[in-house]
Amino acid sequence: MFPRPPKKFVPTPFEYHQEIEITIDSLTNLGSGVGRIDGWVVFVPFSLPGEVVKARVFRNDKNCSHADLVEILQPSPDRIEPGCPLFGECGGCQYQHLGYDKQLAWKTRQVGELMKHMAGITFPVNDCLSSEQVWNYRSKITPHFDKPKDGDLGPIGFLAFGRRSQLIDVPQCPIAMETINRELPAIREDLRKRGRSFKRGATVLLRATEGRVETDARATAIEHVGELKFQFLAGDFFQNNPFILPAFTGYVAKHACAGGAKYLVDAYCGSGLFSLTLAKHFEQVAGVEVSETSCEWARKNAAANHITNATFLTASAEAIFDVISFPPAETAVVIDPPRKGCTPEFIDQLVKFGPARLVYVSCDPATQVRDLKLLEAGGYKLEDVQPFDLFPHTRHLECVMTLVKA
Repeated sequence: MFPRPPKKFVPTPFEYHQEIEITIDSLTNLGSGVGRIDGWVVFVPFSLPGEVVKARVFRNDKNCSHADLVEILQPSPDRIEPGCPLFGECGGCQYQHLGYDKQLAWKTRQVGELMKHMAGITFPVNDCLSSEQVWNYRSKITPHFDKPKDGDLGPIGFLAFGRRSQLIDVPQCPIAMETINRELPAIREDLRKRGRSFKRGATVLLRATEGRVETDARATAIEHVGELKFQFLAGDFFQNNPFILPAFTGYVAKHACAGGAKYLVDAYCGSGLFSLTLAKHFEQVAGVEVSETSCEWARKNAAANHITNATFLTASAEAIFDVISFPPAETAVVIDPPRKGCTPEFIDQLVKFGPARLVYVSCDPATQVRDLKLLEAGGYKLEDVQPFDLFPHTRHLECVMTLVKA
């Protein structure tokens, strides 16, 4: 006898909370295990390829079902003990139960599968690269709390797995830098003491900078990448894994320079990470960033690091092509857009400008592959695909695709 289902539950092919035995074949790019029963796809979070599991169905969609993991009947040899006691409850990590070498292998495979299924492109993907620091790597976390009740803040942490609003209390986070974990207890205690002063819920900023933690979004944070020093507002975007940035920016530099390009355009340049780490390889660099504060910091960072061949424009990315006079045949363009990818206007202007090389950096390979189709249609040929694991133990990755004008 199954419990009463929700009103909108579709009772086929499985009843609500029906328990099924299923073999897991693969992983989705969201980190869930994928299995099939008589060809019908079932998604089971926290299961691994090769495992036989018992799962409890909670939703049937038009062409698949979703189930919670109940029991692992035959574990994968790749399954390991998670590094966090909250794994499986906290929604922040998806892969702590999977050996790290296998995490890298699956991320590599998922990039290739996205290209094949979304764009019809079959292309070799280089093995996903990482740094040696696979724990305590995040330089920024943003825990939340809900509106206090009678001065009590309740949980201070992150969304619970599979929930849209329920928070889980996170007193320590093993993927956050040790500096953050050291100061987190005192910050949490201070918030709780001031519970009655909060009229609504809030998000708390913790940014590691120069051996301390900054909680003021308008304060200045500092990060070092190789020999360069970057300053930016603590609440603004900056890559949150400093341990891999020298290799990451070095790879982008190598591929932007290949072919002898003399000029660089850095679209969506932020506070100048790629513009300034790559500047020594080019005669002139032009960056463009829609955020006025980030663009101003890019200018300040250039001056502070004595870089004189880089200029920055505060505007939408596509506007850069109206103001530069670089010869396209000698120009490389680095693209590092937000998660939603490039705008159609930017891609249109980019293709019309026609630079010799493109190095597209993305935190969402799905939108990157979407844009890849447009770039190939615009006359560019894929030359290299390199994933980077800036976010160990999570489903997230950065992917660098290099294209050349055909």
